[in-house]
Amino acid sequence: MNELKLSKRLEAVAEYIPMGSKLADIGSDHAYLPCYAFLQKKITFAIAGEITEGPFQSANDQVTSCHLNNVIDVRKGDGLSVIERGEVDCITIAGMGGLLIRDILETGKEKLSGVKRLILQPNVGSKHVRQWFILNGWELIAETILEEDEKIYEILIAERGAPYEPYEEDIEKGLLVGPFLVKENNDSFKRKWTNELKHWRMILAKLDHASHSYDNLSKKKELEQKITLVTEALT
Repeated sequence: MNELKLSKRLEAVAEYIPMGSKLADIGSDHAYLPCYAFLQKKITFAIAGEITEGPFQSANDQVTSCHLNNVIDVRKGDGLSVIERGEVDCITIAGMGGLLIRDILETGKEKLSGVKRLILQPNVGSKHVRQWFILNGWELIAETILEEDEKIYEILIAERGAPYEPYEEDIEKGLLVGPFLVKENNDSFKRKWTNELKHWRMILAKLDHASHSYDNLSKKKELEQKITLVTEALT
């Protein structure tokens, strides 16, 4: 059963799971990630958490088909409610928005006792996750950006430590684009932010022709600031 294949995105997430971990995969969908991680001998135990019935059943079916029911526990519940304090030392959350990931971590904060590593893959809004790290004493230790099926994904890895450590220059820029990603500045990074700039400039042009209400002026100022930061990051 060690032929289980992951998407490029989830494979990249799996690479950051420390050997010998006890894993909680939140929003596990088909439980592909914990099954793969166990078959690769990376983890000794996993909890696959799902909130909706369909994916919960799919995860159960996958774990059963891999004959891993004794080491992977599929649980139904919201966010970190599926784990007990001290039960796992690594948490993965992939394929959700950054705001939702932030809210899951904030709501279940007391469950993070004993957790050594967070591996998070927000589809959008990575800035919200980085801000949460800083406010809660987690240090961003690595980042990856990659493309799959014409979509661009970021993966953020954090451990408890010095939360400001990665942000040696402009913290606002680092929070927006990623302090490690801006240094690497690879093709996926350039493509993501070039597309964002194009989108923001179109919105800005519309705001220039809209009424000068307080809301519009506030949005315009925020966009101009983001455009400046990203333009600097790309050069």
